[in-house]
Amino acid sequence: MAAPTTTRSRRLALGVLATGMLMTVLDGSIVTVAMPAIQSDLGFTPAGLSWVVNAYLIAFGSLLLLAGRLGDLIGRKRMFLAGTGLFTAASLLAGAAASPGVLIAARFLQGIGSAMASAVSLGILVTLFAEPRERAKAIAVFSFTGAAGASIGQVLGGVLTDALAWNWIFLINLPIGIAAVLVALPTLPGDRGLGLKAGADTLGALLVTSGLMLGIYTVVGVDQYGAASARTLGLGALSLALLAGFLVRQATAQSPLMPLRIFRSRSVTGANLVQMLMVAALFSFQVLVALYMQNVLGYGAARTGLAMLPAAAVIGVVSLTVSARLNARFGERRVLLAGIVLLIGVLGLLTRIPGSAGEADYVTDLLPVMLLAAGFGLALPALTSLGMSGAKEEDAGLASGLFNTTQQIGMALGVAVLSTLAASRTESLAAAGRPVSEALTGGYHLAFAVGAALLVSALVVAATVLRRPSRTPAP
Repeated sequence: MAAPTTTRSRRLALGVLATGMLMTVLDGSIVTVAMPAIQSDLGFTPAGLSWVVNAYLIAFGSLLLLAGRLGDLIGRKRMFLAGTGLFTAASLLAGAAASPGVLIAARFLQGIGSAMASAVSLGILVTLFAEPRERAKAIAVFSFTGAAGASIGQVLGGVLTDALAWNWIFLINLPIGIAAVLVALPTLPGDRGLGLKAGADTLGALLVTSGLMLGIYTVVGVDQYGAASARTLGLGALSLALLAGFLVRQATAQSPLMPLRIFRSRSVTGANLVQMLMVAALFSFQVLVALYMQNVLGYGAARTGLAMLPAAAVIGVVSLTVSARLNARFGERRVLLAGIVLLIGVLGLLTRIPGSAGEADYVTDLLPVMLLAAGFGLALPALTSLGMSGAKEEDAGLASGLFNTTQQIGMALGVAVLSTLAASRTESLAAAGRPVSEALTGGYHLAFAVGAALLVSALVVAATVLRRPSRTPAP
């Protein structure tokens, strides 16, 4: 693979990859604060409105693994450029949408484009930066855009919706996407790929894509239909059967889409499992804290985003200034463990937030939580390095797609489990006669406690599965 040789070229390439990551994360969070305006303008029903988010998640989460492997086969640069171009065009369609059907279709296309670009980004990054210290710094920058992007999206979404119109949360992607493609053309390393004959497993592609798509579709419907409903159990069982068939196919196919050798690496397997648990747990921080501020404290959309900016700031400072040095000095495993401990503290403090606006004080109740979010800045770069460290160069796109897939599965599980538990707890407290704000806070408390338990599980897996690598004594 021909890679840019100058430092400037590689920095520009890193900027392109980080921009692509930022657009993907922003698109997942920026739309949430504009939902009421979208519903009012386009006439969405309450049930239909959820598909503005779900259409994107289903397409994005189900295609990451396939896109990652196809990037290895046909060229990761081609896949990134095609995905960014599709995402940009779909953003124009979403911004111009005049009916619910057009907007949902545009969101689905955005999800496909995001999957194509995101799935290969880490694979490109690890080939650009081969030297360990440089790679650690590059991964820190890349991880920061993902960790802080959600908070930035909430602020930007509120400002654009209030100052202009909801359409601009999509139209703002046009200049960013076009600039990313123009800079990517000369700076991203060109690669021909392994060729489709090296892994053109059509049946495997159908099994994994349909299994993941059906699984995510099932999970996002849990809040509406219930976890024990016939619909949820039936579709969930069918999804698991498709994914089991995919694994059997990969073990027997002559040219598998996803060679199972990738799971022989403890770092790859363990990092993906830790990430799934972490992301599921931290949904309660990224989403439920914002809901608490708006529904209990009475904050507006823009004020909620501003209140979460300290979290983005500390994540940025830790990711960009100290995480690479700490990883080099103490090892990714130790830094990951320290980051998870801080994040357990985040959710632990949130289980004690007051149940009414009159009792809550931002400086004493929420600001310490935002500052402890520095754990994101420690955990994510270390986890990303571990997740990519065991993959060979020819599997870099696959490892990147797998890492992003487990992130989306964790997010979907967090949405389904924690939001359902919070809603159920709120209903029971309201039925017992508790005030609305206290009932809502009680639901959030339960979700935060379960999230903390998931992080403890992640800590245990990281400490046991991600064993410290043996070191050769210095002469």
